Amino acid sequence: MPVSLVRIAADLPRDFGALRADAEADGHRHIERLGNEFAATPEMYHAIYAAYVDGQLAGIGAATDEPALPAQPVWRMRRYYVHRQFRGQAIARTIAEALLNDAVEHVTRVTVHAGNEGAIRFWEALQFTAVSGQAWSHERALSGHMT
Repeated sequence: MPVSLVRIAADLPRDFGALRADAEADGHRHIERLGNEFAATPEMYHAIYAAYVDGQLAGIGAATDEPALPAQPVWRMRRYYVHRQFRGQAIARTIAEALLNDAVEHVTRVTVHAGNEGAIRFWEALQFTAVSGQAWSHERALSGHMT
């Protein structure tokens, strides 16, 4: 099924609550944090993409500054979640590629904290490499930095 992406600007998707409920039922609280952070300080997000399949919100992902490096322009990929019903359809990859395309215009490196084995495999398939001794687990250098 085709995936359509929408870049979030002023408001989270109308059906964000259903995605948050699925994440919580799946044992994840980071989508709730996305909702709270976006309500309090939406400017902290450089980009948020929502992915839709047949008009239904299937996943979401975002990028912020890397909080452990406030003086350096590095983005962190975060708040990723794909609804359990839509996994295995390249939705997370589609969101990640859109965010990486945005990031290459602004930074030379992006980070992520991969919290489980599935996330590690996902990010490493996208050319992120494991690091140690940092507040993040993986990073990727970007070429084509334009600013």
